[in-house]
Amino acid sequence: MLRYPAFLIYCVLNILRSNNFLQRSLSTVAPEIRIYEVGPRDGLQNESKFVPTDIKVELISKIVAAGIKNVESASFVSPKWVKQMSDSVDVMKNIQRVPGVNYPVLVPNLKGYETAKQCNVEEMAIFPAGSEGFSQKNLNGSVEEGLRRFKQVADEAVRDGLRVRGYISCVVGCPYDGPIHPKNMAKFGIKTVDSSISGLGGCPYARGASGNLATEDLVYFLYGLGVNTDVDLVKIIEAGRYISNFLGKPTESKVNRVISDRFTNYRDMVKLASCNCS
Repeated sequence: MLRYPAFLIYCVLNILRSNNFLQRSLSTVAPEIRIYEVGPRDGLQNESKFVPTDIKVELISKIVAAGIKNVESASFVSPKWVKQMSDSVDVMKNIQRVPGVNYPVLVPNLKGYETAKQCNVEEMAIFPAGSEGFSQKNLNGSVEEGLRRFKQVADEAVRDGLRVRGYISCVVGCPYDGPIHPKNMAKFGIKTVDSSISGLGGCPYARGASGNLATEDLVYFLYGLGVNTDVDLVKIIEAGRYISNFLGKPTESKVNRVISDRFTNYRDMVKLASCNCS
């Protein structure tokens, strides 16, 4: 059984014990951070065990139920290269969409965009690279070629009234080209943070990719800083357990591991979260 410092366990348990934890009203001066959940897409794409459509749909549902408003749900890449995303059409057609929640998808080219449009997507993401080496491995083309390709996709999406989000891969380092030296990085501040449930993830075309920031850890960290997320930590922990149990692997979330050491099921966590004990 994994063991963690008593102070960390104490801090997590005190958050769960907070009487108004589920609907905590934070100070109006606390900044708001937009959490962009990538677990159902980036988190699962590198898993060798295929995750069936119903499991993916249920995972998305659990993440949304926890309060996450932006859930990257699928990727319309070639199933030849990323088999885990081969059921993206079925996933997007079967999720129960909740008003006020965005379900963006990753789109690599015009062919993928045409498929995505059939699923009534409202937001899509494009992903050029900041290094030539990674662009060749991930996109089968140069940085310039990738930008031209994504501009075509973005132009089509804007004409169709869709929202477009842009990633830039390898902004500070590349597994093929080494360190990258970006200029003016984060000059206006960071208000959107990407994370993945249970810390899942890893690009199949990036050597040594170790995963993503765990959503549970991010929520816990922001909560401790007094940053408003409107995310239920108990429910997001349960979502992490759900997918980790299916994959048959331990969670990469430190907070989830602490809670797993202390509680055996979700009902015990809910009971603690609603109690008046000190």
